[in-house]
Amino acid sequence: MTKPLTATVALVAGATRGAGRQIAVQLGAAGATVYATGRSSRAGRSELDRPETIEETAELVTAAGGTGIAVRVDHLVPDQVRDLIARIDAEQGRLDVLVNDVWGADPLITWEKPVWEQPLDAGFRTLRLAVDTHIITSHFAMPLLIRRPGGLVVEIGDGTRAYNEQNYRLSVFYDLAKTSVNRLAFSWAHELKPYGGTAVALSPGWLRSEAMLEHFGVTEANWRDGAAKDPHFLISETPAFVGRAVAALAADPDRARWSGHSVSAGDLAKVYGFTDVDGSQPDAYRYITEVVDAGKPADVTGYR
Repeated sequence: MTKPLTATVALVAGATRGAGRQIAVQLGAAGATVYATGRSSRAGRSELDRPETIEETAELVTAAGGTGIAVRVDHLVPDQVRDLIARIDAEQGRLDVLVNDVWGADPLITWEKPVWEQPLDAGFRTLRLAVDTHIITSHFAMPLLIRRPGGLVVEIGDGTRAYNEQNYRLSVFYDLAKTSVNRLAFSWAHELKPYGGTAVALSPGWLRSEAMLEHFGVTEANWRDGAAKDPHFLISETPAFVGRAVAALAADPDRARWSGHSVSAGDLAKVYGFTDVDGSQPDAYRYITEVVDAGKPADVTGYR
């Protein structure tokens, strides 16, 4: 199998689970050396108190054909991020791909309540986790990234710019967080352009993360049974789909054409030809717009 990213060094910030884990794995499958960071480690769990660990992610990267390196980092602590980048520099002397995927705020969100009914502490913590972490990581990582032309930064969010501009995301803090991530990619594109760098905002569709599977009471083996709870769940996709999107971007010598853009995994699948693990190409945001938001009955025909 061709491994186009064999000489590539990547940092996936927020690689413990969900999209971040599979972004790391799919970069590894393409041959990359991947530093997988997060707060949940075999040495202790983060405030999410979930079982997934960065060590597991690194092992999956290596098993996929790359080199996985787990580093426990709280991306809200500048000194920890500074030390992480210094380690990457010392061990690799380069950084080619930075993926900002830090999130971890799901338990903090109060859905469908106006701002005056929102707990401020939880709301501001959400913004710290979703936005400050990305800025802190970029602050320290980009000087290493721009040493060589062609560096790639991917901001992982929820909803493309086009979708989020037209739709309220059910909580002011969530809405602001996900809009901000898209704007960060736009800003990074401007700042990286003189150095030959590219920045892209990338959104998965309806992600079948570990937590989402648990919410629907299913496993990846029988995930379609989740349609009994919500028939639109049939448009959902595995985290590997957005992981393959990042790997495709990283392997594209003409990736600068995407710089400053906001796209979904489904958008990139049409261009690069990759599929989800079942061989399909779910086009979640077109489905959400044309079927879910339009109030039509669930029918994924023509959308995956």
